[in-house]
Amino acid sequence: MNKRILILGDTLAIAFVTIIGFVSHGESGLSFLPRMAAIFFPLSIAWFGLAPAVGLFQEETASNPKQLWRPALTALFAASLAAVLRGFLLNAPVIPIFAVVLGAAFALGMVILRGLYLLLWHRTK
Repeated sequence: MNKRILILGDTLAIAFVTIIGFVSHGESGLSFLPRMAAIFFPLSIAWFGLAPAVGLFQEETASNPKQLWRPALTALFAASLAAVLRGFLLNAPVIPIFAVVLGAAFALGMVILRGLYLLLWHRTK
């Protein structure tokens, strides 16, 4: 298992979820990059703060298909924390439905990414 691959993949998943969220609202131009950053960085901070604490970068967890619930649950908590961090960053209220939708999309993205990682890991082993 390569921890760097997991970190890079997780970062790409965060970027992908962020971009898909903005594109789904018709906000895909370069002028939206600062707004994208306002969720990308809090979500990254929340994810990389929580993921190691629940063992998502340990080989026993990352290579076990029965542990795919961990990234999903961690993503839900990270999204909630990111919504609060974003609110502090922008001095704006935290909108609960935003946190719920972000959590669901992020959880799905992380399960897909970690599932692909598992397929590749088992294929090379």
